[in-house]
Amino acid sequence: MAAKLDPAVVHNREADETAALAARHLVQPWPVAGSIGAESRGAIESGDGIYVTDGEGRRLIDGPAGMWCVNVGHRRAELAQVLHDQALALSYNSPWYTTSAPSVELAERLAAHAPVDLGHVFYTTGGSSAVETALRFMQFMNNVRGRPEKKLIVSRQGGYHGSTYLSASLNGRPRDHDWMDSASDQVIKLTCPNPFRRPTGQSKAQFCDFLVAEFRAVIEARGAEKIGAFIAEPVMASGGVIVPPAGYLPRMRALCAENDILFIADEVVTAFGRLGEVFASKTVFSIEPDMITFAKGVTSGYFPLGGVMISSKLLETLRQSNHSDAMFAHGLTYSSHPIGCAVALKNLDILEGGLLDHARAISGHFQAALKRLEALPLVGEVRGLGLMACVECVADRVSNNPLTLDLEVGKRIDRHCQELGLLVRPLINMCVMSPPLTITMGQIDDMADILDTSIRRTMDELVCEGLWKG
Repeated sequence: MAAKLDPAVVHNREADETAALAARHLVQPWPVAGSIGAESRGAIESGDGIYVTDGEGRRLIDGPAGMWCVNVGHRRAELAQVLHDQALALSYNSPWYTTSAPSVELAERLAAHAPVDLGHVFYTTGGSSAVETALRFMQFMNNVRGRPEKKLIVSRQGGYHGSTYLSASLNGRPRDHDWMDSASDQVIKLTCPNPFRRPTGQSKAQFCDFLVAEFRAVIEARGAEKIGAFIAEPVMASGGVIVPPAGYLPRMRALCAENDILFIADEVVTAFGRLGEVFASKTVFSIEPDMITFAKGVTSGYFPLGGVMISSKLLETLRQSNHSDAMFAHGLTYSSHPIGCAVALKNLDILEGGLLDHARAISGHFQAALKRLEALPLVGEVRGLGLMACVECVADRVSNNPLTLDLEVGKRIDRHCQELGLLVRPLINMCVMSPPLTITMGQIDDMADILDTSIRRTMDELVCEGLWKG
């Protein structure tokens, strides 16, 4: 009689086989040339609530909520049921010449949460395609209005807006452009609105004045008749959870209005509860954009969906133009996907049913618990808003040197965190967190304790290796 294999042995063998197959066949996102198409990354096998289980069987707090997206948590049976039910009722319809009931109902629900004038939605498959759609809409509108020269796009250093050709061209992180082509001739990048990196001796109010003056100078130099749109994440997410100085966004919005420049709020991360609101632009930041892009949390990652909320005034302008036959020749096979829209509707039910209130109630505790990490010598700043935060490490607090001696410090901290039960998102010298909104105060304290221990372990490593004096 054959002996039974230890389940752990079987599990490890299957994990090894999966890793080998990944390295043989799978091209991962954002690979480096030296390992492209031959890389195996750490496996995540299951999720439950705020936790995921990795390939080694470790139960980890999902600090990044997947990729800023699993807002209502993992393993929500009601979302899985909607996926099942909608797939059986209608798995797909072509948006070119038909409409599904879930897409229409979702449009109405989203419009109710958006600023008053943003009453229309164009659905996409994610954040990159949402930003691409907003930009192409700007180009189309200016062509129809007889202003083909009004196409320049203003973004900011440090920002992230996507991976399609045009959306990626807006990104303000140098490494995003080192080896990739972009539409650089169509984009103007302003200074990153990061108060932590403002010039020495400059107050936050003075820094804000500088940022606004810089935009005004760009408009004067390049000409308002040449600039079609300004795009901004209300909080720069992948740039390190950068919260701009007070008054910055309303003042930038005013400049756009004065110069007939479309203001696009990229809420791919900040929407759907991350800051306690379905859309944060007006309620949190006191701005009413011309367009809002969204994705990620709209379905909590259970189905790929994104979109653009578009001003009714813009659409009315197009309808009153002299070119009624002008076609906005843009669309996606999976625009308005009935399954995605059905999941988004149930996701909204969960958010509106108390989760938004919960997120607002615990956000203060989340920020305060992490802020205490600033007591550690390696930590230059802990910043954030709502349920998103960043721990930025520095070599010293005088120059705020971003640890140029060890650009892997974020990965070091993440490695220790995983050993202790927490997954964070490492970004060079930073660790970013945006946990599921269902997190409790006790679980927040667990996150903070694990980070504290992990940063201390990292400090000890850096000192032992002679990379940091402490």
